[in-house]
Amino acid sequence: MESNEKKVTIAEIKEFFKWDLVCGDEASLSRCVEVPDINRPGLELTGFFKHTEPKRIVILGDKERSYIKSLSAEQQEERFDLITDESTPAIVISRDNEIMPILKLVCERKDFPVFVAKKSTSRVMVDLISYLDEKLAPSDSIHGVLLNVYGKGVLITGESGVGKSEIALELIKKGHTLVADDRVDVFRIHNAIVGEAPELLRGVLEIRGLGIIDIIKMFGASATLRRSNVDFIVHLEKWDENKNYKRVGMEEEDHSRKILGLEISELVFPVKEGRNMAVLIESAVTDFTLKQMDINSAKEFEERVYQHILDKNQKKEN
Repeated sequence: MESNEKKVTIAEIKEFFKWDLVCGDEASLSRCVEVPDINRPGLELTGFFKHTEPKRIVILGDKERSYIKSLSAEQQEERFDLITDESTPAIVISRDNEIMPILKLVCERKDFPVFVAKKSTSRVMVDLISYLDEKLAPSDSIHGVLLNVYGKGVLITGESGVGKSEIALELIKKGHTLVADDRVDVFRIHNAIVGEAPELLRGVLEIRGLGIIDIIKMFGASATLRRSNVDFIVHLEKWDENKNYKRVGMEEEDHSRKILGLEISELVFPVKEGRNMAVLIESAVTDFTLKQMDINSAKEFEERVYQHILDKNQKKEN
């Protein structure tokens, strides 16, 4: 797993949101954000800093501005000096309000970045947290193919040469969409795993004996997706004559695989000549969707067999 610490620079945030920089120069924009959260400094403005979470962008809305106006010039300078320490990445003032004079003095002295955003405080908070959640999401890379099949993100894994890309091509021909081939970059965003292809590999498939196939040129732009949730995993393995595989579907509990701390349902599929794997995967995805709706074909069959045995025993007794 790739466990590198992720960071976002203030320069990247400025470029994305197009906020007006009212204090700080280009050098100040090299500060980094490491925490996907923000800080509205209520207690800090009263002088209480004991449990302040560092490394979070500070948002100043109408409530904070109203309280600041009640403070003396000396108190404002003292509080602003503490808020703009080295661990705080930046300050954002919402609702297109002007920067307060004493805050401007303190920030100019420190070359500290301050932005003015036109949106409301709540909108700035939601947009910024969503952006940081995505940019700072824990990530990993998985060898496999990710497709969207019947609206579900299906990750196909297995040993090299087992036929993942060939099956993916067959599914694309049947109208399903490709997200990533060979390497899937996955991210945990809240309680979902999202996968996408590295930029270099987007929209292409590698087929042994054929080479690189441009899916967009062959099947059109609608045959690919930039990213998709990973809802279901199909693991392909070579058929083993000595292994017992699922038949009725009640032999064992459903499998799952943990990705970035989240359990994802997994089905192990044996690959054998003559099996139409594309059709089987479509059927597996449909069955997975039905199970999410509490419709379990295996359990229904078990109940049918049980009822059949009861009926036969009743006839014998009569």
